Amino acid sequence: MRLELGKIYIKDVQFGPQTKVENGVLYINKEELLKEVGGDERLKSIDVELAHPGEEVRIIPVKDVIEPRVKVEGPGGIFPGFISKVDTVGSGRTHVLKGTAVVTTGKIVGFQEGIIDMSGEGAKYTPFSKTHNIVMICEPVDNLPQHEHEEAVRMVGLKAAAYLGKAGKDVTPDEIKVYETLPLLQQVAQYPNLPKVIYVYMLQSQGLLHDTYVYGVDAKKIIPTFIYPTEVFDGAIISGNCVSACDKNPTYVHMNNPIIEDLYERHGKDINFLGCVITNENVYLADKERSSNYTAKLVEFLGADAVIISEEGFGNPDADLVMNCYKIEEKGIKTVLVTDEYAGRDGSSQSLADSTPKADAVVTAGNANEIIVLPPMKKVIGHPEAADVIAGGFAGSLRPDGSIEAEIQVITGATSEVGFGYLSAKTY
Repeated sequence: MRLELGKIYIKDVQFGPQTKVENGVLYINKEELLKEVGGDERLKSIDVELAHPGEEVRIIPVKDVIEPRVKVEGPGGIFPGFISKVDTVGSGRTHVLKGTAVVTTGKIVGFQEGIIDMSGEGAKYTPFSKTHNIVMICEPVDNLPQHEHEEAVRMVGLKAAAYLGKAGKDVTPDEIKVYETLPLLQQVAQYPNLPKVIYVYMLQSQGLLHDTYVYGVDAKKIIPTFIYPTEVFDGAIISGNCVSACDKNPTYVHMNNPIIEDLYERHGKDINFLGCVITNENVYLADKERSSNYTAKLVEFLGADAVIISEEGFGNPDADLVMNCYKIEEKGIKTVLVTDEYAGRDGSSQSLADSTPKADAVVTAGNANEIIVLPPMKKVIGHPEAADVIAGGFAGSLRPDGSIEAEIQVITGATSEVGFGYLSAKTY
C-alpha cells in the first residue's frame, strides 16, 4: 500500500468570507463552518475561536485534537466509518493542512480532560502550542448522558477537520512524502538482510469513556489484527477517549503517529518495517489473556524479528503491555516497550502496575505525576474551573490570579513528543 502525503504548510489562520488556502494562510468562513458542524440537538450551542502560537491563551478542558486532511486520490475518504464510507484507506494521495489543528472544548465530558497553553511554561510540554488551533466550543443541553455528550463533541471535531481539509484539495503541496508497505511476502523479499520489525499498537478500549475507534468500530470489540501503517494516516483510528490528557492519543497523534513515522524513516536502511498489529486494552483478565495471546501469535506468524510495543493509558493497561511483552519474548522475538509512567510527585513510587524481567529494553514517556505551575493567561477559551477536577488537578489547582498548579498529566499531548530511541542494539 502506497500513500503520498501532500503537506501544505499553514503559517496563519484567519476568518474570512471564503474558506480557502492562499499564500500559506487558511481563511475560514465562520458561518459556513458552524453550519457544517451544526444540527445535533444534543448540543445547545457551538462556537469557534482561533488560538495561535505565542498568544497568552489557554484552552480548557480539551476533549480532542484533530488535523485537517482530505483524500485527493485513491479509494475512500478521511475518517472512514464516521465521515466517509467504510472503504479501506491508506493509498493514493492525501493532502494535509500542516501547522493547523481542530481542538474541541466546552463543558467537561469526563474528569480526565486536558489543557493547552499557547505560551508560557505549559506550552513547552504540548505539541499543540505550536499549531494554529481552530477551537470548537461545544456546550451540551442540560442532563445529557456522558456517552452521548462525548459522541456529539467527537463528531463536531471530525466534521470540522474534514470541512477544513477540503480547502487544501486543489492546492499544490509544499512537500510530498511517500510511505509504502508492500504485501507481506513482497515486503520481506524487498530487504531480506534487514531485521523484520512490527509495531504492536495498543489502543485504549476499557470503556466508561475510554474508547478508541477503528473504521468506526469500538476497539474493545475487535481481536488483534494487522493494519497497514498508511491507513492510520488517513484517519482509520480516531480517539473517543476521556482518559488523562497526557496519556491519551488524540486523533491528531494517531494521524501523525511518531513511532510509525520513525519506523518508516529507518525502513530500508537498518530495518524492514512490516507493518502494525493493533490490539486493545481490556478490563478483565480473560480478555487480557485472549488479546495478548492473539497478538503474540500474529506477530510470530508475520515473521517478526523484533517488535516495538506502545501503551495508551496507565495502571490497568500496564498489565496488557507486560503480557504482550512476555508472550512475544517467549516466542524468541525481541521487544522494546514505550511506557506511560506514574512514579508519584517525588518520583520514588513504583511507576508501572506490572513488570517482567523480559522487559529489558524500555523507553519511558516520563513521570506524569510531576508538579507544574502554569502562569495565568490573558484569555481562556472554555471553562477554567475545570482545572480543579480534571485528572492531575485538585481542589485549589486554579489559583485566584488564574495560574494553575497541577500534575503535568493535565497537559494535552504532554507525552506525544517523546524522543523514540527505541530501536536499540537489542533489536538486532
